[in-house]
Amino acid sequence: MIAFASTEDLGEKKVSFDQIGTGLYAYTAEGDPNTGIIVGDDGVMVIDAQATPAMADDVIARIAKITDKPVKYVLLTHFHAVRTLGASAFKGVEILASEATQGMIAERGKEDMDSEIARFPRLFRGAETIPGLTWPTITFPDQTSVWLGRREVRIMHIGRGHTAGDVVAIVPDAGVVFAGDLVEYKSACYCGDAHFIDWLATLDNLAEMQADALVPGRGTALTTPEMVKEGIELTSDFIATLYSSVQESVAKGRSLKEAFDFVRLTMDPTFKGFAIYEHCLPFSVSRAYDEARGIEWPVIWTADRDREMWAALQG
Repeated sequence: MIAFASTEDLGEKKVSFDQIGTGLYAYTAEGDPNTGIIVGDDGVMVIDAQATPAMADDVIARIAKITDKPVKYVLLTHFHAVRTLGASAFKGVEILASEATQGMIAERGKEDMDSEIARFPRLFRGAETIPGLTWPTITFPDQTSVWLGRREVRIMHIGRGHTAGDVVAIVPDAGVVFAGDLVEYKSACYCGDAHFIDWLATLDNLAEMQADALVPGRGTALTTPEMVKEGIELTSDFIATLYSSVQESVAKGRSLKEAFDFVRLTMDPTFKGFAIYEHCLPFSVSRAYDEARGIEWPVIWTADRDREMWAALQG
């Protein structure tokens, strides 16, 4: 059996902290969850908070080297634990999220926290320092703007995708977008809470923005329009290839295990080398199988369900 999720991914990752525009930075680490930093006239916004306070402390230390302005806001692009549970390291900040994300934290945040801690032991070293779920202090239905002095950060829900509550952060003065896990660059898409058909349409909406640079949820920052186009197209290809394969299996009456094995025939040649591919694929196929059978709302993942599914598919 393939080792469960990322339990054997214990090697340290090299962190990069790259400037992608004036006062704009991408904190990336070889396929680990990314964080974005926006420096305005009077303060800083952080996009996604890392998995634990200890990991967030490294982000805070790097911010301190580039500006003495305070972090005023932390934006949660969606509800997943690896994005949200480090937020307690940021003191005295407003925590922003869509209303849909707030609802998903309430509905399944504790189950997701337990699930992800079990799946990602390296990311959740020091899990005992997490005080609990991260709750937003400011929510909005579809979009809002935050002003860091004269610098606008436009936050928008442009459609469901990776989750029902995904948002992107746009910095209009620089043409830069922080896309969260709606886009991954040479990293597998985790689709356990996804809406596949919507995701493809949402990526079309994102492409229409014609960003000059984009920070994906995982993978290196995309620093040119050509790289942005490539990143969106790679993500769309991943989602479309996986979902169309599962739709075919459902139409032919295949079991979930048979659908999973069939997916590998089309996915492995192109995507097997992507970061966290083996981890994501069983969760993603399980959700695609449900959606293709008409189960519109993703079933909640629990630590027990994770293990049972893994044994059935990756055994």
